[in-house]
Amino acid sequence: MKIVVLIASLAFVAMCPAAEDAFPTVTKQVRNWVDRGYYTGCSVWIAKGNGVLYQKVFGDHTVDTEVYIASAGKWLSAAAVLAVVDEGKLSLDDPVSKWLPSFKDDPKGKATLRQLLSHTSGFPPYQPDDKPRDGYQTCEESVKHLLPLPPHFAPGEQFEYGGLAMQVAGRMAELATGKDWETIFLEKIARPLGMTKTRFTPVDPGHTPMLAGGAVSTLHDYSRFLTMIADGGTFEGKRILSEKAVAEMESDQVGKAKVNPSEFVERARGNKHNGIYGLGMWREELDAAGNATLISSPSWAGTYPWIDKRTGIRGVIMAHVDTESEPLKRDKFSGFWSSPVLVTMVRSQLAAEPPAKP
Repeated sequence: MKIVVLIASLAFVAMCPAAEDAFPTVTKQVRNWVDRGYYTGCSVWIAKGNGVLYQKVFGDHTVDTEVYIASAGKWLSAAAVLAVVDEGKLSLDDPVSKWLPSFKDDPKGKATLRQLLSHTSGFPPYQPDDKPRDGYQTCEESVKHLLPLPPHFAPGEQFEYGGLAMQVAGRMAELATGKDWETIFLEKIARPLGMTKTRFTPVDPGHTPMLAGGAVSTLHDYSRFLTMIADGGTFEGKRILSEKAVAEMESDQVGKAKVNPSEFVERARGNKHNGIYGLGMWREELDAAGNATLISSPSWAGTYPWIDKRTGIRGVIMAHVDTESEPLKRDKFSGFWSSPVLVTMVRSQLAAEPPAKP
């Protein structure tokens, strides 16, 4: 009997074709990056509605490989701060000086929480080379290092992409809740979403790196975050962020601030519009009414999460460039500028034929 069952099973397998690749151009492109030595491995997830259309791992990665996601963490940080705003403990229009009296007589103290999360605060984007390093400090220490630095411009005057202002936003959230940043993130975002391997990596107890570039996550974890954002702040029937909070994140927060030529949106998409950024995420494409239809949080290391409202697709490539790779240095490969091509490939495939069933 066992032999008969085995033979029948083998016959069934032989009759079933291998699972079709819903996005073969994506597979070819990502495999090429790995084969060239830019990444030792990476993973890609693409979903629509309740169905996963595509999930593949390349090189030495699995769906649970922990990846330093660099600027893709900005989206996570903004969400955690917005969760505190949802509680009524913070307002996006609170000035820095309200929570940090040391900035009372400093022009930087007039910047609002909204401006801190949208790179329009006027704070320097990065710590000068001759000053204390802006990574792997507590938010409290970061603020002390930032206080003596001169502003680059007045709050709301110009968009300047960077990371230091988010340290101040994190400190405001700490003071408003009486909790450290890691606890805020775990309680408001990670645990409710079941993101068991996502964290702002401490190098020793009590220290966290840059909120704008120091998180670790996995394909499995970040896909859950994207699903929550795409579903308007809910996940598996549970409210994580209010609809208002998600709307604020996706709205134009640059306003009348000056935007220099060749910022990410223009260079990656060729789109010249002023509303390029929300809170912790880029607004790559807009509809006729100015609503964001393609939002993302790209990182220099290659991780690139996106939500494409035109197609209903959400996706992420989890990757971190191999900085010691000779091909990477030779070819001057940049994950920040290369990963967004995946959106175009997915759209082209969807336009050509219906995707494989989930």
